Amino acid sequence: MVMDHEKQRARYVAGTEGAPPVPPPGGYRNARRQSGPVVQQQPAVPVPSGTATLSDAAAATKKPASALGWIALIAGILFALILLITLAVGATDVLYGVTMLALQLVIVAVIIGALFTARGRTLAAIALAITLVFNVATVGGLSALQTSASGSYDGMKTEEQKHEEAYPGIKGTDPQDARTQQSLEEVKTEADSLFADIRERVTAEFGYEWVQVGGEDLRPERNGYGGESMLIEYTSIGWATTEPIQDYSVKLQVMDVIDSVAAEHGLPSLYSFNGEYSGIDPSMIAKLYGSDDPREQHTWEYYTENYPDPMRFYANIYDLSNDPSGDFLKTREAQQARTGEPLEGLQMVVIASAVLSESDRAEFEEKLQEYPGFQ
Repeated sequence: MVMDHEKQRARYVAGTEGAPPVPPPGGYRNARRQSGPVVQQQPAVPVPSGTATLSDAAAATKKPASALGWIALIAGILFALILLITLAVGATDVLYGVTMLALQLVIVAVIIGALFTARGRTLAAIALAITLVFNVATVGGLSALQTSASGSYDGMKTEEQKHEEAYPGIKGTDPQDARTQQSLEEVKTEADSLFADIRERVTAEFGYEWVQVGGEDLRPERNGYGGESMLIEYTSIGWATTEPIQDYSVKLQVMDVIDSVAAEHGLPSLYSFNGEYSGIDPSMIAKLYGSDDPREQHTWEYYTENYPDPMRFYANIYDLSNDPSGDFLKTREAQQARTGEPLEGLQMVVIASAVLSESDRAEFEEKLQEYPGFQ
């Protein structure tokens, strides 16, 4: 009996540390028995996370953008292209026309409609951004600036205004003046002759050498009606001495020589803008020429003309020895950078306004027939 008990004890203890006790022989009383075949339990399947589940669900339900969104985007792009093309050709009147404004309203309505659709909202937002950048107000303003700078308002002008723009003369002047005064070619010839004689006399008496300054310039005169006339403003090639003229008495002698040559060409005596008898206020003279005393001025400016003919002759002397501040030197250096002219010395130029070329005379006469009473 004792031996059976020891065997029973060893059965429960040996090699079973921590394990539950085995049931007694014959099992526990009233234990339930499961009938039927034993079903083997499958291992648990891991449940996917909530994030992965939502992403998979969104991917499974994602649909392409709606047709209205694509329509809004394409319409916005096409409208922007239309505005840019209109800007390029300068058709400001078309930009502000009723048709263009109505078209913009229609496109805005389509974009707003697409914004309220779930599948078209992204494309509609892109179309709205394009429309905000390229719209009638913005592009129209740029076009207005462009036409203002170039003076091209053809689409907004009446036929009468366009007719006036083509007037060959200048408003407020008698067109007969252009026909009776010196022609462009005559002014050029006279200027070249005058320059040649002055250079010869000044070089002979003072030994100065000369260099050309700048180039000949021909600019159409505005006609006063928004267009260009057939008359020209002529600026000759300039001439300058290659060395300074700083002595006050020498300056006076040089101007006397120029005055005598000008008189030989039928021009009145030289008029001094910087002199005390110029009629200009002394404070203004000092501002323009560095001082109201000619002995201390950095610029002398003399002038004559052959009125009623159009030629005007200018002779200037620049003297940097009368520029203690150095401000005028900066001005001369900037001018030299543009034209290559000497910083100091004597310079001459001829300017003639509203001159008519001989080659344009017949056309000028013919066009004037279309403007009876114009002046």
